[in-house]
Amino acid sequence: MELKEAQEKFIQAWGMLGSSWGINRTMAQIHALLLISTKPLSTEDIMKELQISRGNANMNTRALIDWGLVFKEYKSGERKEFFSAEKELWVIAKQVAAERRKRELEPLLRILKQIKTTEGKEDNKEWQEFAEVVDGIESFGNKADSLLEMVVKADENWLFSKILKTKTKKKGK
Repeated sequence: MELKEAQEKFIQAWGMLGSSWGINRTMAQIHALLLISTKPLSTEDIMKELQISRGNANMNTRALIDWGLVFKEYKSGERKEFFSAEKELWVIAKQVAAERRKRELEPLLRILKQIKTTEGKEDNKEWQEFAEVVDGIESFGNKADSLLEMVVKADENWLFSKILKTKTKKKGK
């Protein structure tokens, strides 16, 4: 397999994986392109390489900047903006976890907290059953939130050593 073909396969695969972390395919493909690029790329470079419109390239590149996965750079003598991606996979994973937590888990926990403050639930069996489900989801959400917070704050070596210790303990039972 030639390098160009391998790069295209990687970009396509990363694009499909993007939906697993809550971003669209094009945004993930731009991220993949910037990940494997040896130099910062302009919007025009991204458009040409991925065969996408300027609007699509701009919108998704800005979103990647918002996620903290891509950085804007300037080159002296150039009026264009250039973009590069964070290359350290652990930093990328932590950033994705932090963004998913902020965009998905925190809003859910706020809504569940509001639901729990509603009055009159003691008098109604149907409401009590609903409240039990909400409590269970909130409990799980809080545990997931704590875990994500730990991952975001954790040092790579510390986290993997904890995982390996857990794995070793299970095997040694």
